[in-house]
Amino acid sequence: PGLDGHKYARGHAVVVSGGVAMTGAARLTARGALRGGAGLVTLATPRDALNVNAAALTAVMVRPVDTAIDFAEMLTDHRLNACVVGPGCGVGAHTRDLALTAMGGKRAVVLDADALTSFADDPAVLFAAVTAGDASGVVLTPHDGEFRRLFGDIADKTDLSKLDRARLAAERAGAVVVLKGPDTVVAAPDGRAAIAANARPWLATAGSGDVLAGIICAMLAQGVDTFEAAAIGVWMHGEASAEAGPGLIAEDLPEVLPAV
Repeated sequence: PGLDGHKYARGHAVVVSGGVAMTGAARLTARGALRGGAGLVTLATPRDALNVNAAALTAVMVRPVDTAIDFAEMLTDHRLNACVVGPGCGVGAHTRDLALTAMGGKRAVVLDADALTSFADDPAVLFAAVTAGDASGVVLTPHDGEFRRLFGDIADKTDLSKLDRARLAAERAGAVVVLKGPDTVVAAPDGRAAIAANARPWLATAGSGDVLAGIICAMLAQGVDTFEAAAIGVWMHGEASAEAGPGLIAEDLPEVLPAV
């Protein structure tokens, strides 16, 4: 940030929360976005989870959003320039509608977890929305299971390397694909790719991927190019695992980002 900078110049990230029983994932994502450098972060939360989220958050703001129409109205504020949909949102038509709404405007979008699985029945709908929408960049962050749900035929190409499979998927989707694992691959539709070499094995813990989505969103909110934002986020996530050390839980990751 420049010496004359202010929070609005660092971007305003939005994270969509699930219902009252599934709020933790979105809070992890939001905390990752805030620690990752976004100037402001707002959690779009169903009203039934508003009190739970508000009580658990301080610097992250909350706003009631029950429907995709509510979400679209929220996103008419063009200062909201990056968002994450998926962590803890639940699988189904509602999450699919939220993801499609997010991609309909001029902002960067990270789709993770339930947002990916919600398109498993017809991945072509997702890919069409990526290419037809006005989003300034879209990042998909699947683990192996989610990758197979969206790109089953590519996943079956066992004669290809993970790198090649990720590249094919990025080209098909028209989005940057972060194929997670101990050797996470970040692939862009134009063929650029990077392979992570710094992840520690204790990242294999519940919620660590939610934090990663938030860090990537933070980079996007600050205006970093989509491919570089994903690669930087993956690198920071890996470095955070080394900083936290054995015994790491997902809540630790945002707190060690200042040292990273």
